[in-house]
Amino acid sequence: MTDAEIKITADLVRDLLQEQHPDLAGLAIREVAGGWDNQQWRLGDELAVRMPRTAQAPDLQRKECRWLPVLAPRLPLPVPTPVRTGEPSTRFPKPWTIMTWVPGEPLDHTSISRGDHAADTLAGFLKALHVEAPEEAPISEDRGDHPKKCTDGFDHFFDAVVPDDLADDVRAVWDDAVAAPEWQGLPVWVHGDLHPANVVVSDGTLCGVIDFGAVFAGDPAWDLAAAWVVLPAGAAARFFDVYGRADEATIRRARGLAALKSLFLMAMGQSGDRGLPGGKPTWGPAGRAALDRVLRSGLR
Repeated sequence: MTDAEIKITADLVRDLLQEQHPDLAGLAIREVAGGWDNQQWRLGDELAVRMPRTAQAPDLQRKECRWLPVLAPRLPLPVPTPVRTGEPSTRFPKPWTIMTWVPGEPLDHTSISRGDHAADTLAGFLKALHVEAPEEAPISEDRGDHPKKCTDGFDHFFDAVVPDDLADDVRAVWDDAVAAPEWQGLPVWVHGDLHPANVVVSDGTLCGVIDFGAVFAGDPAWDLAAAWVVLPAGAAARFFDVYGRADEATIRRARGLAALKSLFLMAMGQSGDRGLPGGKPTWGPAGRAALDRVLRSGLR
């Protein structure tokens, strides 16, 4: 975490703005709950200040600042885009970023009531995102592999949170994904971290996608898992029909990765319920609901 002696407060954020971006220092500052690598502060009505609080956060911010201006113009949903950067200083020894604010409520705090519309919206967004990535695009160190290379992580979360009465069914979904053929296409742009806390909702449907810190070039199945992790029950089939590019093997990998992501959300929720560092209480119910959708889906 951020050095213990550095407490990120509204006063610190305002002082940094006054020093480096004084034209923005007069805007209202409000802390935003949530976040993992970054602590976020809303700045006025249209901006957000993202302050890194983990060791990896500065590199993730640099990646977003490099690639979001390339990706954002062709995406059909609002996404955060960099407006200014903050330099390390004696007050705060890490770089920080000012981004555009994406209006809406994170899905882990609300729900989708317009399932067909959300399925169409997510499919359109991912069709626009999933284009061939350039050679210099980032490659993820901890995401993007075939499910067969993620068995240790799956087993860890499986042992931690899967109810006994679901264990066989969850294991069967994962084993099917592990047995599926690998991605044969060229690497495409992948968000890499689509789950309820990283999509925002308004008027019962998706209205934006946030947190591109994990963005990489690779297998689109890592994003297509959102058919179960993000969309409500019954929407996955429509999503894949509209997306139109996923063969059977890709859908099998995506469903297994959806199971993995669901277990991760459940584990983070469990930690939150116990008051452990990094825990997210709202992620547990979202993860369990996603796991139920994975198990009830007939898609292969």
